Amino acid sequence: MIRKVSLLFAGALIGASAMSLVYGAPGPAGSDSNADTYKQLAIFGDVFERVRAQYVTKPNEKSLIENAINGMLASLDPHSSYMDAEQAKDMRVQTKGEFGGLGIEVTMENNYVKVITPIDDTPAAKAGVLAGDFITAIDGKDVNGMTLQDAVDKMRGPVHTPIKLTIVRKGADKPLQITVVRDIIKVKAVKYRVDNDVGYIKITSFTERTSDELHDAIAQIKKKLPDDKLKGYVLDLRLNPGGLLDQAVDVCDTFLDHGEIVSTRGRDPKDVTRFDAHPGDMTDGKPIIVLINGGSASASEITAGALQDQRRATILGTQSFGKGSVQTIIPLPENNGALRLTTALYYTPSGRSIQGKGITPDIKVEEPLPAALQGKEIVRGESDLHGHIKGVDETSKGSGSPAYVPPDPKDDVQLKYAEDLLNGVKTNPAFPPSHDKAVLNQ
Repeated sequence: MIRKVSLLFAGALIGASAMSLVYGAPGPAGSDSNADTYKQLAIFGDVFERVRAQYVTKPNEKSLIENAINGMLASLDPHSSYMDAEQAKDMRVQTKGEFGGLGIEVTMENNYVKVITPIDDTPAAKAGVLAGDFITAIDGKDVNGMTLQDAVDKMRGPVHTPIKLTIVRKGADKPLQITVVRDIIKVKAVKYRVDNDVGYIKITSFTERTSDELHDAIAQIKKKLPDDKLKGYVLDLRLNPGGLLDQAVDVCDTFLDHGEIVSTRGRDPKDVTRFDAHPGDMTDGKPIIVLINGGSASASEITAGALQDQRRATILGTQSFGKGSVQTIIPLPENNGALRLTTALYYTPSGRSIQGKGITPDIKVEEPLPAALQGKEIVRGESDLHGHIKGVDETSKGSGSPAYVPPDPKDDVQLKYAEDLLNGVKTNPAFPPSHDKAVLNQ
């Protein structure tokens, strides 16, 4: 499968292991910090000194320590990790939703970076970069042999600095040299449109900008469709890997006017935090269908689970990823990066743990895979990750489902089903005649 990365500047999006994030500070050491623990630490120090003094070649001491830290954290669960100063900075940039870059969406094809599309009114578009262009060199360095992330890192840089792209374009008799001056690119976390009297809203990630963009999307949809014609909303959370916990809460609060949204529970039974909705439903009680699949994780699952438990929306699609843990970002002193540590699990309003299980849709609708992907799509969920925390509601079925969405909305079976359901069209003979309406109006 071609790997696609939404860049808007040439930078990676938040991955499935960096879901619901909460910022905090380190707490006190636990009761197990006793003499035996310090003896083990002394052994570690002795091993480190022997490696440093006696290894056949001089080792990189910083790398040794970082690998030791990562080894310790990796033994806990797949989402706890150490980030050096640069990685911590990148994480803050990603969650902020804006950064310095070019304004292009790219993929890697035939060992070169292919431009899927330049984003309107960004440096790349203004400089003349076109969809379908192949970037073969960046500042004179051949792209062949780089990973997509390598190319991303080279195209990333400070605002107002130039970068020279060597581009091969269909129809051009020789490579083009295009200089692009980096600028601040604001990543759109929310996209929207009006289809068949239905407001369609897609949330791609939960960044600091998500709730504000969601409010704007709903306001714009209301302007385009009068209340008597607006049948409802489709909230598309497919392929959404998650992001910030507080943004998930704000998104849910947009559609709810009362009740619990989510709770987080730490190691101490008393360590429980609950998040509740405030009065005011911006959608005025209109029907909502939420689309999910195996690429919907963490903050996406918080949103789907809350709207499902509060009977505010119908969940349609396939089983979600199943990441129900909360990571606290703990900055380390003296600019030594940050620790990402799993500190709690989250629960839906009815008390369900999604960890290792995921959200089960009210209406299961599978998206047919194209012939090129049949037999190749690997279904992976949280339950498949080595060393994952076993969820209290996890079963042998595990979590996850195929994470595929057709690029053309005309081919999108799940979306068509949702729009037909909102428009009162019966589309699934597997359900009795009253089922769809009953679920939609639950």
